[in-house]
Amino acid sequence: MARRIATAAAYGGGGISLLGGAAAGLLFTEMRYARRHVARSPAGEPPLADGVYGTAFAASAGPPWRLAMLGDSTAAGLGVRRSGQTPGALLASGLAAVSERPVELHSVALSGADSADLERQVSLLLTEPGRAPVPDVCVLMIGANDITGHVPPARSVKHLADAISRLRTAGCQVVVGTCPDLGSVEPVGQPLRWIAGRLCRQLAAAQTIAVVELGGRTVSLGTLLGPEFAANPRELFGPDRYHPSAEGYQTAAMAMLPTLCDAVGAWPVEERAEAARRERLLPVADAAAAAAAEGGTEVSAAGGEGRRTLGAMLRRRRRRPLPAADEGITASAGT
Repeated sequence: MARRIATAAAYGGGGISLLGGAAAGLLFTEMRYARRHVARSPAGEPPLADGVYGTAFAASAGPPWRLAMLGDSTAAGLGVRRSGQTPGALLASGLAAVSERPVELHSVALSGADSADLERQVSLLLTEPGRAPVPDVCVLMIGANDITGHVPPARSVKHLADAISRLRTAGCQVVVGTCPDLGSVEPVGQPLRWIAGRLCRQLAAAQTIAVVELGGRTVSLGTLLGPEFAANPRELFGPDRYHPSAEGYQTAAMAMLPTLCDAVGAWPVEERAEAARRERLLPVADAAAAAAAEGGTEVSAAGGEGRRTLGAMLRRRRRRPLPAADEGITASAGT
């Protein structure tokens, strides 16, 4: 796995390592400026979205799915005001609607977290006394703070791989939304915008290899959201011009919902067949690089449960509209 991760981390060229001293100085000066600009734009705290979604299905379905959200501020939903606008709520309501079964959402995501914080978040889910049973499926969104914090890709991916390994050993299905494209953030100027996009693609490819090797699935968000965010910044960015707006989170959730549903066996058979017509079997590193270059792409292991990974399946799924996230939610969730 280490060799394949190193291959993916180099995807697109050498990145910062190719910069001269003056260019590197300019890069980090611009990065500090962008971070100060974002820090001066108060986004508050993300709304609490924990609770049960799809309660209308409680009488005719089995016990609720247990869905957990891990990661950084994007996983927590920073930038929106209502719980139903967070990615966790959107995915929970979408899974409930597709499976016609309630979904119990727990989030341990933390604003400002990088991949090193995943160890703490996984421990909260798996070992904290009084917590609900082990989740059926976990969604992770992580990577942006690793880029802005200059965390080496190998270290970042090692933390992610350790978290995925613990979750998979505990019996959780895992879906990872890979590193977004920070080159589309408005306060970021050139040359940082171009370099940030390249570094994000490198990390996204490396994340994909680690996740797939451990039996998880990834959905590439970078080039899916990047052009849309760049073209529609007023609609898809929140008030701080850095985090997604409600429409931005909905775009990401629409891309991830089919993979989330399929991970727990809830995706409709006819839509699985349609996705199968647009899938390719590739070596894991090649699939990771291809996914980093094409947003909305799912990558999963081709070996199946309990079998050695023979390669990776690259799938392009059709995005599905989402139901209203705050319909049928119990009073235990935030507002």
